[in-house]
Amino acid sequence: MKDSEACCLNPVRSPGQPEIAGTVLLCINPGEASALGRHAEGLGAGRHFLYNSSLWALAGAKSFLCGPAVGAPMAVMVMETLIAAGGRRFVVLGTCGALARDLTFGDVLMPRWAVGGEGTSRHYPLANAPRVSPPLYDEVSCALAEHGVSVRSGGVWTTDAPFRETREQVANYRDQGIAAVDMEFSALLTLAAFRRVELVAVMVVSDLLGGDQWQPGFRAKAFTSAQRMVRQALFDYCLKDGYE
Repeated sequence: MKDSEACCLNPVRSPGQPEIAGTVLLCINPGEASALGRHAEGLGAGRHFLYNSSLWALAGAKSFLCGPAVGAPMAVMVMETLIAAGGRRFVVLGTCGALARDLTFGDVLMPRWAVGGEGTSRHYPLANAPRVSPPLYDEVSCALAEHGVSVRSGGVWTTDAPFRETREQVANYRDQGIAAVDMEFSALLTLAAFRRVELVAVMVVSDLLGGDQWQPGFRAKAFTSAQRMVRQALFDYCLKDGYE
């Protein structure tokens, strides 16, 4: 019996939801989803509801925009439904807290691997540790470079409990070469491998955990400026991919 046949519920495309044939830009945070959603609607995109998220589709385009999807369980539910609707290429846009001391506000990270500290990915068993799609990684990093955005690589620790990140954990993960922490990436990366779809993530550093004290930078000019540049670059990349 296949895993899907053993499950009580399986993801399906909702009535009226468009079929997805191109790249999906999945925005984790509400602010980024709203900003890009308004931009998409200004270009004539239709809006469809998807759980607590929205899915925007441009007429005549194959690419799609979706979000928000905060936290591993919701992000995976949203992506499962998008896969059921035909999605095979996913670019995740989010933020992260820096563990590495040489990262600062507004730096852009494209992780290649993850350490899962959340509870969702264990429901998607894999024989090998998942990795991002190398071809999609190269395409997206080149698209960002064309917009003047340089990226860093490395691993990401994903947690369900941001208020339970201890100094000991931060130091241990940093010593393992893990650059940052977020709340969704390991679960989404595991799901992508399980469902055999392509995925990469682009994260803007919003806060610093590598020092003696937590340093928030959500209102720092370097952070907000980088957010604008990255989301425009990714929107343009997906849109260019999206027309017949």
